[in-house]
Amino acid sequence: MRYGLVLLKIRAAPPLEILEGIRGIEGVLDAYAVFGRFDIVVFIEAEDYYGLKDVAAKVAGVGGIKSTETLVHGD
Repeated sequence: MRYGLVLLKIRAAPPLEILEGIRGIEGVLDAYAVFGRFDIVVFIEAEDYYGLKDVAAKVAGVGGIKSTETLVHGD
């Protein structure tokens, strides 16, 4: 299994609506609102790096997201 984080900046949409959409995506382990440079952090998993890319792309496709940054666990 491979693990990663997707850091999100959102538009003016309510974070709870965006979180509901994200939490329903297969491969999302957890997601919650944070304070600081980013608005939401999403923990993801997949079988390989290509799978992580697919999960991150699905997260980025949720409405109300302005930008994303994906961090992949390296070992």
